[in-house]
Amino acid sequence: MKSFLRIIAYGKPFGKYWPSYLVLSVLSVLFGIANYALVAPLLTVLFEPDTLSGQFVRPEYSFSVSYVTDLFRFHLGQIMAQKGILMGLVYISITLLAATLMSNLTHYLSQRILVSVRTRIMKNIRDDLFQKISRLHIGYFHDCRKGDILSSISNDVNEVQNSVASSFHIIFRDPLLIVGFLSMLFYMSPKLTFVALLTLPVSALLIGRITRALRSGAQVSQGLLGKLLSHFEEAISGIRIIKAFNAQRYVRDRFGNINDQHRQATKRLYNRQELASPLSEFLGIVIAAAILFYGGWLQYKGELGMSWPVFVVYIGFYWRVLEPAKSITKAYSMIRRGMVSANRIFSILDVPAEIRKDKEAISVNEFRESIEYRNVSFRYKGSDTYVLKDINLTIPKGKVFALVGPSGAGKTTMADLLPRFYDVSEGEILLDGINIRKYRPGDLIGLMGIVTQEAILFNDTVANNITFGLEDVPRKEVERAARIANAHDFIMEMEDGYDTNIGDRGEKLSGGERQRLAIARAILKNPPILILDEATSALDSESEKTVQDALTKLMKNRTSVIIAHRLSTIKDADQIVVMNKGRIIEQGTHGELLSCGGIYKHLCDLQVFG
Repeated sequence: MKSFLRIIAYGKPFGKYWPSYLVLSVLSVLFGIANYALVAPLLTVLFEPDTLSGQFVRPEYSFSVSYVTDLFRFHLGQIMAQKGILMGLVYISITLLAATLMSNLTHYLSQRILVSVRTRIMKNIRDDLFQKISRLHIGYFHDCRKGDILSSISNDVNEVQNSVASSFHIIFRDPLLIVGFLSMLFYMSPKLTFVALLTLPVSALLIGRITRALRSGAQVSQGLLGKLLSHFEEAISGIRIIKAFNAQRYVRDRFGNINDQHRQATKRLYNRQELASPLSEFLGIVIAAAILFYGGWLQYKGELGMSWPVFVVYIGFYWRVLEPAKSITKAYSMIRRGMVSANRIFSILDVPAEIRKDKEAISVNEFRESIEYRNVSFRYKGSDTYVLKDINLTIPKGKVFALVGPSGAGKTTMADLLPRFYDVSEGEILLDGINIRKYRPGDLIGLMGIVTQEAILFNDTVANNITFGLEDVPRKEVERAARIANAHDFIMEMEDGYDTNIGDRGEKLSGGERQRLAIARAILKNPPILILDEATSALDSESEKTVQDALTKLMKNRTSVIIAHRLSTIKDADQIVVMNKGRIIEQGTHGELLSCGGIYKHLCDLQVFG
């Protein structure tokens, strides 16, 4: 129930919709009642016209159903007396058509309002979901399958729309229909109606058992769908490796196994869902047949208190009660299934913020003195193993510091702590003497430019990839950044120059070209602090030389933190920090570390310097 109310809350402000919706729904119900009520005089004219004779006295006004029916019979009696039975039929037919038109028109207008509510809800859910995902800490994506996230954004949101939001008209309008027609049933025969209602709990109990099974089945189905999407994403992103290792069959078998499990789970789910409707319809027929028998028995004994035409209308009213009751039952089963998707969505929206903004956060727009790691230790959430332990390091402004060491030494993690992709577990990181947690996160990361081993580009134009995150940047500035990054020449050779679309993740470019665009993006941002994480390790020698030249221009007059495996690229760094197993074990210039004969010298001996 809580999740359902949260979904509805996404439709706010309700005052814009509900008043007009309720008015239109009530009118639709009243006109719908009139449709069935007109059947009685129609049958009377056809089979018992003599009973309408003498209806020439206008009834006295009263706010009641009997006044409306007596007034209609008065006008009908006058028409039949003056113009004959045929004109009476015409009068009833025209009234019936008018009531039907108004009932459907008001229903359509009320549905238009609900469509606005549904589309607003879905838009707001997607907005919140995307904003939440964009704000989540980096560690969340290490612990969660991409397929589950993609499934929530696409399938779960669609499931909520198709099952929950699409049931709003049933939830809000059909109870009005039930109340309206039940009121008429009690007005016509309280005794018969009371007996009929006694049979409804049996129907509700049976349908309830089915809906509980639907919920558990939907949880299994949605979980398997997340795995399917994960396999799709892995197959697309890793297609080169799959083909290179001739692993198509292995990948297909893995996918086929999960796909078959999903089919079986979905089959069971749909079978249960399809059972709800025919079961409720059969129960409705059983109840209607019982009422017909009981009503006929009362009529036979003279205890029913209504004519046969009115009894036919009574049965019609009761059938109109069963229809929305059946719709509500079906809607309830759909909602129970949709709540599984809603809970998966809310499980993302409710992920607590790991990187919290200080309540008294201060603004920062410049870097003046130094960066200091003070007694810093770090371990991932839920792990007892420290990735970094007792790190103490000071990086003065304008200096180039290189982090080297074997894989798994903690170099990238140490760099990730600086822009607060993660927060330290122990100790603190200071920027100009102030703990970085005291700064506004957006301002802090605004001081930094990051170039990683894999150049992250987007399916957009060259210019938009360079200006990523910036607005209203003159084309001259874009070109200047590209020239510094040694990218202008190859850009101009492309079909549309800076307006060329580079494809998904920049697939239309070579590795060196992608990296130079990433460098141009960092140059345009013009950050005082630069983080380079293996920026040239994936390039061939020729591309590395071009990119390294661009990086040298980029690092000029900036404070730089470089993570490198190719030690030839950091020989000129002001300080080289050697790490191993999460600790700093050596620190100095290239010459100083070589003379020490430690692990740095060992790493250098393994590589050939050009």
